[in-house]
Amino acid sequence: MKPGSEKPPWPGTSYPAPPPTQITAPFWGRAQTFASRPGTYRAPEPIISLQELYNNLCIENSQKINEFILLKLKGVDEEIQKGSEGITLNLAGNNHSMPVERLTNEDFLALSKTVEKNPYVNGLDLRYNLISDAGAYYAAKLLQKQHILIYLNLMFNDIGPKGGELIAKALHKNTTLKYLRMTGNKIENKGGMCFAAMLQMNSSLEKLDLGDTDLGMQSVIAFATVLTQNQTIKGINLNRPILYGEQEESTVHIGHMLKENHSLVTLHMSKHNVKNSGLKQLCDALYLNRSLRYLDVSWLSVVSNNIKGEGLVALSESMKTNATLSNIYIWGNKFDEATCVAYSNLIEMGRLKPDNTDVQPYEVDGRVYLSEVSNGLKKHYYWTPTYGEAFSHSSNAGFSLVPVGQQL
Repeated sequence: MKPGSEKPPWPGTSYPAPPPTQITAPFWGRAQTFASRPGTYRAPEPIISLQELYNNLCIENSQKINEFILLKLKGVDEEIQKGSEGITLNLAGNNHSMPVERLTNEDFLALSKTVEKNPYVNGLDLRYNLISDAGAYYAAKLLQKQHILIYLNLMFNDIGPKGGELIAKALHKNTTLKYLRMTGNKIENKGGMCFAAMLQMNSSLEKLDLGDTDLGMQSVIAFATVLTQNQTIKGINLNRPILYGEQEESTVHIGHMLKENHSLVTLHMSKHNVKNSGLKQLCDALYLNRSLRYLDVSWLSVVSNNIKGEGLVALSESMKTNATLSNIYIWGNKFDEATCVAYSNLIEMGRLKPDNTDVQPYEVDGRVYLSEVSNGLKKHYYWTPTYGEAFSHSSNAGFSLVPVGQQL
């Protein structure tokens, strides 16, 4: 049999060996090869509806039909009939407006087979489901086969280091995905290193969300290093890494990166245990980084670090020289009177808009204090409204300030 002419490995047929991570896929979910030349792929027109295709796949492979998937596919079919394109299929497991049967790995396999050749679906929202490393294997295969997918949201599933490695390696050659959300999946330092290595190869991904994934010092430094060269990434979330000790080596590297990088628009680095000395490194970079003037907006999140008055005042001063730095989130640090006055003045003079920060000033007995408000990161970071839109674009999570497609 000639290479590229293999028949799809359905039950009863031969199939390739499982991936080196020892994640074993069902017979009908094994890798498939197609005889198409690079750069000549063209998605075929769907012959049957997505719901019918999904239903047939489940029946043929004796898999239980997930009614939530079926209902959502029906909605997509209706949108396609209306002439819609660039559709994001929303299968979020935390959708409380309707009964939800959270997706398992097997559900995701059937779903990926359903949409992999559909030319109208270019986004998948699969957050808060039950997808593990086996499901990450199917996600990796989908990224290799589906050539119009620009958005993939896998946040708060159960993907670990092996699954993170599979997805990262699939992105080495992927040229279409623009936005990947892995928030809350514990890929740890090993998975983080794989994603950092991926950014040396990938030149199309624009937004990468790795917050709360238990990154380590090594992987944070690796991201800072690779972003001195990668000029495609516009937004990256490195929130809450697992850092030990009192050293701020990762902050020093991030400061150096900001001096060299000419494309980064949003940077999440909450809970990095940044102290005054580390913040001064970042402020020095912001003073020197004149390339940020060509961007629409840039913001820095330093929420819940260990920064005291001197560092926070220095950050407020950087806003007076860096005209594009518009959003600052500082709640959870230590505010002295000088800090409270500095941010009160920024808001009063209009340099820092009330919607673009997480503090607001108030006065008691002639002294200024700061209280917390729910804007930006705190308002829509881990979720977006199931229906309706946020009142203000600036009140949404930082990544929303860097659109990569419709509603993304």
